[in-house]
Amino acid sequence: MLGMALAAIDGTIVSTAVPQIVGDLGGFAVFSWLFSGYLLAVTVTLPVYGKLSDTFGRKPVLIAGIVLFLVGSLLCALAWNMGALIAFRIVQGLGGGALQGTVQTIAADLYPLKERPRIQAKLSTVWATSAVAGPVVGGLLAGYADWRWIFLINLPVGAIALWLVVRHLHEPARPRPKTRPRIDWAGALAVFATGTLLLTALVQGGVAWPWLSAPSLGLFAASAALAALTVVIERRAAEPIIPGWVWRRRTIASVNLALGAMGLLMVAPTVFLPTYAQSVLGLGPIAAGFVLSVMTLSWPVSAALSDRVYNRIGFRLTAIIGMSAALLVLLAFPLLPYPGEPWQPALIMLLLGAALGLFQLPLIVGVQSTVGWAERGTTTASVLFCRQVGQSVGAAVFGAVANGVLAARLLDAPAPGLPGDLDAVARTLEDPGALSAAATDHLRRAVDAAVDHVYISAAGAAALALLALVVLAPRRFPVITEPEDRRP
Repeated sequence: MLGMALAAIDGTIVSTAVPQIVGDLGGFAVFSWLFSGYLLAVTVTLPVYGKLSDTFGRKPVLIAGIVLFLVGSLLCALAWNMGALIAFRIVQGLGGGALQGTVQTIAADLYPLKERPRIQAKLSTVWATSAVAGPVVGGLLAGYADWRWIFLINLPVGAIALWLVVRHLHEPARPRPKTRPRIDWAGALAVFATGTLLLTALVQGGVAWPWLSAPSLGLFAASAALAALTVVIERRAAEPIIPGWVWRRRTIASVNLALGAMGLLMVAPTVFLPTYAQSVLGLGPIAAGFVLSVMTLSWPVSAALSDRVYNRIGFRLTAIIGMSAALLVLLAFPLLPYPGEPWQPALIMLLLGAALGLFQLPLIVGVQSTVGWAERGTTTASVLFCRQVGQSVGAAVFGAVANGVLAARLLDAPAPGLPGDLDAVARTLEDPGALSAAATDHLRRAVDAAVDHVYISAAGAAALALLALVVLAPRRFPVITEPEDRRP
């Protein structure tokens, strides 16, 4: 849990210190790569670490991930300009990929099926606590100390985690393979390159350059060519990084697609709800964060209780019920009155967290239970990889939807020269004296309409998740029971 906390809190603690970082180091034009670079590194390394943990064991991969993350944190604290800080954030991400995938795999190794909801719920509380505490701690450190402490604070936490793992995690002896394990370095490089180009195209498209520009089209074409090359390399590899059985087995393929769709829909609350709360409801940044954070309260509670449902009706049907509820909740958001009260979107988020807790955890526990130790790391990494890619695709698609609706609503604006994208609108509304009352109300209504369309699109992603489960997933997951003496 301490190891996972390093990766969990890092995603939220940096955001509140961006003004101080930019004021000290400069580089406003590229500061978004503080987040994009980290996300890229985490996502593209997940399959690699999953395969390595199946080949060499979880403990060495987890130790390497913690060490790499701490080295990256120390280097970030010593950064002398924005370019160096972005490069060191990527180093952090290389360690974060090992933390996210390996911790989830170890949880399945340590606990039998009936106990996994309890430990997974505890891991969920790490993310929930980080979502609330990260912005607060980041703001306090940036405001009253120095932004570099945001990265230095990782060192004592990581040191304790490293000591506990080295001292107390003991994996059982596994039969030695008859031949020396071969690492598919060509496949790892191909996966890394394909993921980097694709995610760069998704993250920067519509931001750094237009979607139909030469850089955007070139990146998509290059990522498609590299994806085809990756398939060829992996088919010929003796020990592929992403083996073909990940997609040939109905259970794993359906869970990958369903959680990819969940990553897609999660962009609506995590990215667009804070903008809605500040621009439409007129809340401050901290209050807007709390409207979102209520989702992290109901999610782990629902996840912890999900075993009482799936032990009776199965993993697939439990997940279908959870995503069906999420679909209805997402469709309810556009029905909220304008401008409304803060408790209304907060209630929506509370219900959405409960629904998604009932959806995600049964699928992760279920798919981990269908494979043995030697395949569990790869399986878990493939699930997390698809969820991360879904989030990147969602950010690109929903950003285009929101800005398209916003531009259409501003065609008949009562004042000329109004901003045309969501970020610029949010900044303009922070200065109430900059616009007339009519122009301000028009902008708020335009943001309200844009976020409503994003939630409708998120409901479409929920429908895709349901389709993957109904069409592809078997009615009963083929669960494998491992002997107790094979557990760490």
